[in-house]
Amino acid sequence: MRGPEYQEPQVSIPEPASPWKEAFRQLIKNKLAVVGMFIIGFFILIAVIAPLISGYHFSTISGAGRLEGPSASNWFGTDDLGRDIFTRIVYGARISLMVGFFAVIGALVFGSLLGIIAGYFGRWIDMVISRIFDIMLAFPSILLAIAIVAILGPSLQNALIAIAIINIPIFGRLVRSKVISIREEEYILAARAQGMKNGRILFHHVLPNSTAPIIVQATLGFGTAILEAAALGFLGLGAQPPTPEWGRMLSDSRQYIQSAPWTVLFPGISIMLVVLGFNMIGDGLRDALDPKMKN
Repeated sequence: MRGPEYQEPQVSIPEPASPWKEAFRQLIKNKLAVVGMFIIGFFILIAVIAPLISGYHFSTISGAGRLEGPSASNWFGTDDLGRDIFTRIVYGARISLMVGFFAVIGALVFGSLLGIIAGYFGRWIDMVISRIFDIMLAFPSILLAIAIVAILGPSLQNALIAIAIINIPIFGRLVRSKVISIREEEYILAARAQGMKNGRILFHHVLPNSTAPIIVQATLGFGTAILEAAALGFLGLGAQPPTPEWGRMLSDSRQYIQSAPWTVLFPGISIMLVVLGFNMIGDGLRDALDPKMKN
C-alpha cells in the first residue's frame, strides 16, 4: 500500500552532449593541437600589439646601422638597409595572417559553393565543374599562382587573389565528395518528398552536415596559404618594398646568408612556426571531428 505522501521516483535523463562540445574536449586533450594554438595565439598577439612592442617603424632606414647583429637595441639585428628585423617580423605577422585568412575564406566560399552545386545536382553540372577542378589541379599550385600574378601584376592583393583561386578546387572536391555521400540520406529524401526547395535543402541540411571536413581543410589551408604567399614574395611577385612580408625579407637577405645569417634566420623561423602551428591545429581538429581518422 502506498502512503498518502508517496511520490514516484524521478529519474533524470542526462542531455546528450553537443558534438561540437565533445569535439572541443577532444581537441584540448591533444597536446600537439594545444601547442599549435599557443603558437598561433602568440603570433596573433604580436600582430595586434605590434606598435606597442617595437620602438621603430618597419620602414625606418639607418645607414649607420647596416647588418648589425642581435643586441639590446635591436633584438633580431638589422638588415642591409639598417631596418630593425624584429619590428619587420612583428609587422610581417599582420601581413601573413591577413593573407592566410582572406585567401582561405575566399577559397572556402567559392570552392564550397561550387562543390555543393556539383555534388547535389550531378549530371552535366557535376561534369563541367569537376573538369574545371581537374584542369586547375593538373598544374603545380605555385606555378598556377605565378601565372595568375604575372597576368594581374605583382602586388600583395593580387598574390592574395591568386592564392585563393588555386585553393578553390581543393575545397570544391572535398565538399563535392561529402555532398554526394549526404544527398541520398533519408532526411534529404524526406525533405524532397515534403516539397522543400533545393536551396533550402542545400543550406539547411546539406551544408551544415558538411562543415567538419571544411573546418579541418580551412585550418590546414591557412598554413599552406601563408607558405604560398611567402613563396610569391620571395620571387618578387607578392608584397612590394617596403612592406615587411616574410618571404620578401628572405629574398632581400639571401645574399647575406653567410655574412649576416640572422637576416634570413628569423623570417624563416617565423614562417616555419606559423605553418607548423596551423598544421598541428588542423591535425587535432581532424582527430576530434572524425575519430575514424585517428592513427
